[in-house]
Amino acid sequence: MAREGLRVLVVAKKSLTEEQYQDFEARYVQAKLSVHDRSLKVATVIESLEMEMELLCLTGVEDQLQVDVRPTLETLRNAGMKVWMLTGDKLETATCTAKNAHLVTRNQDIHIFRPVTNRGEAHLELNAFRRKHDCALVISGDSLEVCLKYYEYEFMELACQCPAVVCCRCAPTQKAQIVRLLQERTGKLTCAVGDGGNDVSMIQEADCGVGVEGKEGKQASLAADFSVTQFKHLGRLLMVHGRNSYKRSAGLSQFVIHRSLCISTMQAVFSSVFYFASVPLYQGFLIIGYSTIYTMFPVFSLVLDKDVKSEVAMLYPELYKDLLKGRPLSYKTFLIWVLISIYQGSIIMYGALLLFESEFVHIVAISFTSLILTELLMVALTIQTWHWLMIVGELLSLSCYIASLVFLHEFIDIYFITTVSFLWKVTVITLVSCLPLYVLKYLRRKFSPPSYSKLTS
Repeated sequence: MAREGLRVLVVAKKSLTEEQYQDFEARYVQAKLSVHDRSLKVATVIESLEMEMELLCLTGVEDQLQVDVRPTLETLRNAGMKVWMLTGDKLETATCTAKNAHLVTRNQDIHIFRPVTNRGEAHLELNAFRRKHDCALVISGDSLEVCLKYYEYEFMELACQCPAVVCCRCAPTQKAQIVRLLQERTGKLTCAVGDGGNDVSMIQEADCGVGVEGKEGKQASLAADFSVTQFKHLGRLLMVHGRNSYKRSAGLSQFVIHRSLCISTMQAVFSSVFYFASVPLYQGFLIIGYSTIYTMFPVFSLVLDKDVKSEVAMLYPELYKDLLKGRPLSYKTFLIWVLISIYQGSIIMYGALLLFESEFVHIVAISFTSLILTELLMVALTIQTWHWLMIVGELLSLSCYIASLVFLHEFIDIYFITTVSFLWKVTVITLVSCLPLYVLKYLRRKFSPPSYSKLTS
């Protein structure tokens, strides 16, 4: 029954005489009162009673897998994730469940780690395991504890190279310990998925905890970061929502930095031209309006952006591998945005200083209008899939700026902005600041297209 993957329960009985019970009770109380090795002594006393028992019956309960567990695990593996199975089941049941769920493929070798109790046995067994390649590992909680005690680094190095690892007879604290070791030794992010109360410590220890609402209650889902009703929803949670969330957060955070650094560069250029005089380029309302009214809606509409449809992301989980390499948010992308900000801020400021004629207020009008238009065009350059709310955000920001010009006569010359001279100067500065970036983006997509470009064409 255990080999078939059933949860086996053996029911037996034993009749005790009065003398046998009195003897057992005395030894049991003595073991409970002992100071050293109490749990071991209590277990020994109980084991002495569990002998020569009369077998009543055997029960084998079928613990069926949920729907679409196999394709979900296959999706996670294709996305470049390593899957470990931490369970409290016995070795035979855990091995059979791993095969049934296709965590371990049918033609894949399985190395069952022999029970070890001391350092020498652990050393020999680790050497035997090291000689095997592309082999799944099945290890019990007791043997795992011995290996982690004496050969923590060696064991974690070997286990991380396995295509799959199954840890059976694990206590809840051991599950949390394994998650913590994976974080420390590999430096990778971990996601723990569980459906019972014994998975709570593991879920809370992981970087991302997912609780599955099951028959065992809602302890796991209440303690987790995300709660799902079926294990199969994990695939969509990671491949679609997780991928989009990461890419959107990366784009939004870098664009917010670009927006602030651009205006800071302009102030630095302006101050350096005028011998570092403590004169602000823009007065209070313009600074506040730039960060809130004029550029907020387009920038934050980036949270609606997505590079591929959800169906494509589920069909090609290999797209997730770009996230594992950290490409959307890295030192490289950050430095690129910093250089873009410095370039655009310098072009706008120097352009306004070169093209203005007589009054200082004309510099403010030309540079601020060019800055707003540049930000709106940069948002359009960054967007990969347009949403109608993005278009609304762009038009709303531009309309707010044009409408507010009526009230900004203290900072901007209203008569100057209606002239042809103002329009061509702003157009030239905006084109010089944005057009090279559009050309570079076109060339990059032409000669070094991203991984999803073939799927969207």
